[in-house]
Amino acid sequence: MKKLFHLAQELQNLFEKKKWKFCFIGGVALQRWGEPRVTQDVDVSLLTGLGTEEAFVDDLLKKYRGRIEDAKQFALRNRVLLLRSDGGVGIDIALACLAFEQEVIERSTLFEFLPAINLRTCSAEDLIVMKSFADRSRDWADVESIIVRQQHHMDWPSIDKQLTSLCEIKEDPAILVKLKKLRTTLAS
Repeated sequence: MKKLFHLAQELQNLFEKKKWKFCFIGGVALQRWGEPRVTQDVDVSLLTGLGTEEAFVDDLLKKYRGRIEDAKQFALRNRVLLLRSDGGVGIDIALACLAFEQEVIERSTLFEFLPAINLRTCSAEDLIVMKSFADRSRDWADVESIIVRQQHHMDWPSIDKQLTSLCEIKEDPAILVKLKKLRTTLAS
C-alpha cells in the first residue's frame, strides 16, 4: 500500500502544481472510510469539464504511459484515462464534468494516510454514491464496509438525493432499493 500512497502523493503534487481540481476515489478513498483492502491501482477524479479534456489527457500522457493501446482515444470516448506509473501501478483518471463530480471534488478533504502523506479524498457519502451507482459486487462489499465503519456519521439524506438523481439518469431505481435493503440489514 505504501507504493500506492506514494504514487497518489506524486499525482496530487502534479495536479496541485497545475492548479487542477481533483480528488482520490476508489480504493484509496476506501482506505480512509471503509474496510481497508488491497487495491491494485490509484483512482482519481479530475475536473476537466466538457471540451477541454484533450489538453489534460495530452499533458498526462507526457508524464505517464498509457495502459492500453490508443489510451488517448479511449479516454476521450469513455472519459477514463488508463495510465501506468514507471513502477507498474495502474492509474485510472476519471475525466469529470458532471455537476455531481464537481461537487464531489469540492467536498473532498485531506487525510493523512502515512506520515507526511496527506491525500485529498472524496467524502464517505460520495464514495457510497459512486460505488452504489457502479453496482458491481465488489463495490457493494465496499459500500457495506463503509456503512459499518461510518454508519453513525453519514448524511443519508444527501446520499439518497445524489444517488436518486444519478439512478434517474441511468434509469435503474433498483440500485436505491439495494442500498436501502443493505442499510436495513446492517442496522438490525
